[in-house]
Amino acid sequence: DKEVRAIFLRLFAQLFQGYRSCLQLIRIHAEPVIHFHKAAFLGQRGLIENDFLTKVLNGMAFAGFVSERGPPFRACDLFDELVAFEVERIKAEEGNPPKMIKHVRELAEQLFKNENPNPHIAFQKVPRPTEGSHLRVHILPFPRINECRVQELLQEGLARSQGAPPTTRGDKKCVVPAGPPVGTFPHL
Repeated sequence: DKEVRAIFLRLFAQLFQGYRSCLQLIRIHAEPVIHFHKAAFLGQRGLIENDFLTKVLNGMAFAGFVSERGPPFRACDLFDELVAFEVERIKAEEGNPPKMIKHVRELAEQLFKNENPNPHIAFQKVPRPTEGSHLRVHILPFPRINECRVQELLQEGLARSQGAPPTTRGDKKCVVPAGPPVGTFPHL
């Protein structure tokens, strides 16, 4: 699963290489609008007549991609790194399948680590009880829950949460690497 996703990640990184150089931030509105200059992107890559890429750029999925990934200051991820720094490596590996497979496996491993930051915790198995363990006399019964204490703890937690600022996920935001401009890539 992760290797197939890594192959598509490489494909889209190669397909959209240099897209950030064709983004325009328009600040006319109360909230900035990000516009993608399709003609410049296709023209600089010599792909104006390419029907497939033109249809991809005109699609709703690409419009969502631009609005989500267009801001210059946001949390970066593996795709941003590939587009900015690894496109030349991907091009160089085109004629060398073993290197390509190695890179796909590296990307798949990174995808796996991103989804499972603590794999030893996620896959921890609970051992099965031994045979006859339920018949042992030395096991203490489960303690009873003190309802009053539970209510006290709940009230303390509610009081603390009402006075505290709302918690947000701490994604580290950074300036998104632009990568090389579109004009520096050879035509496909």
